[in-house]
Amino acid sequence: MNRTYISYMKRALTMARKGIGRTAPNPSVGCVIVKDGKIIAEGWHKKAGGPHAEIHALQQAGEAARGADVYVTLEPCCHTGKTPPCSSALIAAGVKRVVAAMADPNPLVSGGGLLALRQAGIEIHCGMLETEARAINRAFIKHVSTGRPHVTYKCAMTLDGKIASVTGESRWISCEASRKYVHRLRTQCDAIIVGVDTIITDDPQLTVRHVRGKSPLRVIIDSTLRTPMSVQVLSTTLAKKTLIATVETDPSMHLRYQQSGATILVCKELNGKVDLMDMLKQLGARGIQSVLLEGGSRLAGEALRQGLIDECLFFYAPKVIGSDGFSPFVITGITSMEKSFSFSQIGVRQIGSDIVISARPENTCLQD
Repeated sequence: MNRTYISYMKRALTMARKGIGRTAPNPSVGCVIVKDGKIIAEGWHKKAGGPHAEIHALQQAGEAARGADVYVTLEPCCHTGKTPPCSSALIAAGVKRVVAAMADPNPLVSGGGLLALRQAGIEIHCGMLETEARAINRAFIKHVSTGRPHVTYKCAMTLDGKIASVTGESRWISCEASRKYVHRLRTQCDAIIVGVDTIITDDPQLTVRHVRGKSPLRVIIDSTLRTPMSVQVLSTTLAKKTLIATVETDPSMHLRYQQSGATILVCKELNGKVDLMDMLKQLGARGIQSVLLEGGSRLAGEALRQGLIDECLFFYAPKVIGSDGFSPFVITGITSMEKSFSFSQIGVRQIGSDIVISARPENTCLQD
């Protein structure tokens, strides 16, 4: 591939990244328009319901778009949703060529956009920097393919793999730079999920504070509705963006939470607790594409056991607690290495004084 052409797509990818965490249930898309070897316009999808990346770029280019090349990180859409088809807009603008990083996995598009452009006489190329493009929209791809959100599990631990001391103390294991990074992750996710024990023990706000950006939906898994009304996520304005997943069906028990502004999500029951798969399906049906699973260890262990985690982020701090501390996953019954959970696609980086390891469980449940 020509290096100059690749640089145009890299710029489109940079534009697309601006939309991560802002566009659900739509994908994050970037677009640049090139003419006579120069970028004359660029755009990105800023929020669901608003103009798509191609439209922003075409509006910026105006009449200069005629005869130009368009680099876009995802196949232009060919259906009418909240906005008209981008493929039709590109055809009307008279562009010469469209280079897409990847085809759209959405069944409503799925090659139809590229076909419409080709039938209109526009030169088509697809697949440039596809791996990078898929990474940007991994949550969208997971959501549109399975109906469930992409799940990232995050935990901070000591070098000997403990997330809290024997007394339950965990503040602060990770360094300030890592905490800031996690808050940036929160801005890129549609929801944060924690178990009720984490709420009772830590009373977290589950908001974005150290960086600029929106706070995601807060989801508390509370099978029997024992979350105290005094916790921060219910006793302040935060309640309006808090959802409690439960198996309790008694409307009278729902009422006090609903009066605070929180939402009750009744889920199927599995072994007396919230069926995590059903909960994720219901979140997906609400347009939630990406979730950050932050605790606790029993919840994480069950999610890993069921193959519901797509990626793990382990923040290792240069500290040691010893054998009395708590582990990140409560999983029992593993008596040999053959029964252990395996991970792949390992990544290692340093943030402040912490070492961060990213890894993907190999037992991830891709299908229902």
